[in-house]
Amino acid sequence: MQDHTENHWRHAFSTDEIKSLLAVSNLHGVWMVASNWLLIGGALAAAARWPNPLTFAVALLLIGGRQLGFAIVMHEASHRTLFTNRRLNDWVGNWFAAYWVFLSVELYRPYHLQHHAHTGTERDPDLPLKRGFPTTPASMMRKVLRDMFGIIGVKRLIGTATFLVRAARGNHGERAAAAVFLGNESVDASEARRALVGFAVTQAALLGVLWALGHPQLFALWAVAWLTTQNLVTRIRSIAEHSMTPATGDPFRNTRTVLANPLERLFIAPNRVNYHLEHHLLMTVPHHRLPEFHERLRQRGLLESAHVAPGYGHVLRAAAGK
Repeated sequence: MQDHTENHWRHAFSTDEIKSLLAVSNLHGVWMVASNWLLIGGALAAAARWPNPLTFAVALLLIGGRQLGFAIVMHEASHRTLFTNRRLNDWVGNWFAAYWVFLSVELYRPYHLQHHAHTGTERDPDLPLKRGFPTTPASMMRKVLRDMFGIIGVKRLIGTATFLVRAARGNHGERAAAAVFLGNESVDASEARRALVGFAVTQAALLGVLWALGHPQLFALWAVAWLTTQNLVTRIRSIAEHSMTPATGDPFRNTRTVLANPLERLFIAPNRVNYHLEHHLLMTVPHHRLPEFHERLRQRGLLESAHVAPGYGHVLRAAAGK
């Protein structure tokens, strides 16, 4: 096994190479946001044009995956790699992505940076997401059913609302169920109020647009997707990123990249989120440069003993293989 001392891989890269990998592209930032919206709009349009169980099922899967895509846009903004201008970066990250799925760049950023600083250790705030795997097929099926029947979604919605209302009032009280989801155990009251306003405005705007187009019933597809399929793909993503890896500070061993196929990228792994090992090596590499970073690491033999899975099916079989 390779000796992965901290940042040892950097010796295989020139300063200019790393600088090029870190270059933020405003054009790619626009496309990252727009592509998610185009897929959601297409799914809703198809459901309106051909209303039948098949189009509804595909729409739920596609919208849920793209709602995760909005969370990944927020994640990109939290690392300030969405746009070169920081104010624009955060504003677009919130108003064109995060608020639509009950998230907030400002609430997420400090929590997520702790995850990067303490990945896989007892100080990692994401540690509960990787525990419990591998599990039994029956246990995995129960998790999937709780996602698909909206049980987890309802709990997350209630937890998020409770946490933010308390925070907006300046009363954080006990750690809420939504604390990990949102990013902090306690937040500034003004940030909590901005998030609540953002959540309300975005949901009202979507309903208003659909109503004006004569299809207000399509809002149900958006809401049901957030409660169901979005939670399922978020779970799959979480399992793939860090579960079944050792408690070590070495990102080549505590983080996993998945070589997703086109269908997996469409429904499960939006916006290059599958290149998670590369993201942990250099967390400010913009999403569109992660495949290039992966290829350079592979060509230099740096991924030979790393966690690189051939697909999400491979990861899920291992996760349910106890």
